[in-house]
Amino acid sequence: NTSDIELDKLDVNFIRRFEIFLRTKYSNGDNTAMKYLKQLKKVVHFAMELGYLDRDPFRSYSTPYSEVNRGYLTVDELKRIEEKKFRITRLEQVRDVFVFVCYTGLSYSDLKQINTGSIKKGIDGKNWIIYQREKTGVRASIPILPPAQAILDKYKNDAECIAYDQLLPVKSNQKLNSYLSEIAELCEIDKHITMHLGRHTFATTVTLTNGVPIETVQKMLGHKNLSTTQIYSKVVDTKISEDMSKIEEKLKSRTG
Repeated sequence: NTSDIELDKLDVNFIRRFEIFLRTKYSNGDNTAMKYLKQLKKVVHFAMELGYLDRDPFRSYSTPYSEVNRGYLTVDELKRIEEKKFRITRLEQVRDVFVFVCYTGLSYSDLKQINTGSIKKGIDGKNWIIYQREKTGVRASIPILPPAQAILDKYKNDAECIAYDQLLPVKSNQKLNSYLSEIAELCEIDKHITMHLGRHTFATTVTLTNGVPIETVQKMLGHKNLSTTQIYSKVVDTKISEDMSKIEEKLKSRTG
């Protein structure tokens, strides 16, 4: 019941109570609560640098993130969405935007900012999407795969895209995710499909599962650290199974 608190009153007990507050008042999960605690930690450490605080209340309080199992579409599920015929134009457009993300790995914010100027000739002479990520500021380079190029060609003369200097008719993230729920139901896919799931699908089903090195995937996703990309690699059990089966066959041929 106070509107302010002096810095020297910050202690580990306050941090514990703040975490409980985040989890109960706002029903924050593990990683969301940790995100806010880490933000507070940064401010506290800045105050220490300026000499406003002579001790670190976070010294004995860890703020680890929990490992998250990233969802993604399988090859069959992605194909079902690609081949589905929609009578409603709105759903067809949303499907196209989502499939484009599945084959490029673009986040929603990056999808909104790129335009025709983002498409350049790559080192191989083919079309690439080259841009600077809004979230990390890292330069991302993505060769455009045929399914993604086909979608770009489909909308290159679209009046809405030309008017807003967009590659595709991208609606608000909230609307896209709402319509994707309809698409999932129509395609009989029992998963919570969102735009970000498309990015996960690119990282797993489209690239890592097909043997693209994780360092290459990192560059295309525009991740600063390889550890961020490794989150995706942990779920690609299919690729692990295939690779180990090859080794098993080699070992059999040696002993045989």
